Amino acid sequence: MINPMLDDLALPQVQEITTLDRRALSEHKPPGMAGSLMQNLGRHPLRVVLWGVATGPDSQAFAQKLDDKFRAGKAVPFAADIVTDARLDLVLIEDLRLKELAGSPLRVSYVLTLCEFIKPVAPITAATTGLDPNIADDALKRLGDIANGIAAAQALTTGLERFVPQFAALLSKLQAAAKP
Repeated sequence: MINPMLDDLALPQVQEITTLDRRALSEHKPPGMAGSLMQNLGRHPLRVVLWGVATGPDSQAFAQKLDDKFRAGKAVPFAADIVTDARLDLVLIEDLRLKELAGSPLRVSYVLTLCEFIKPVAPITAATTGLDPNIADDALKRLGDIANGIAAAQALTTGLERFVPQFAALLSKLQAAAKP
């Protein structure tokens, strides 16, 4: 058995390693149907929980290095026998618990929760979809035309306000003329 490694840091005296692997299932209940349908949406990122004890004069330095990796918040390589078949390469340190053990000043207990790091997918752009970039330019031009039309309509409504008294007088004359 090899010592589990987190980046360039060997994890000493690992007592237990547990993997947590879950499926993402979605249940659909169609109307008028007895029962339901299950849809497999893949799996959640793999989680690994491990705990161990660092002993000796280097235990405080080990705890500090582990804490620095946790606070950096970056994906780091991880290697252990139990996760070899899972193809777990990069992990994020999701949780870190350190505890000095009583009775020996040179012993530090650690508990790590590691979460599989999945590289984000590149955003979809016109170049990646193979669409003509002129389509986007045309859409932006048309959007600008619509914005200009709305601005002109707003100017028209505010420009007619000065004619309201004249239209009101004309309306009252027309109403008076319509009466028998």
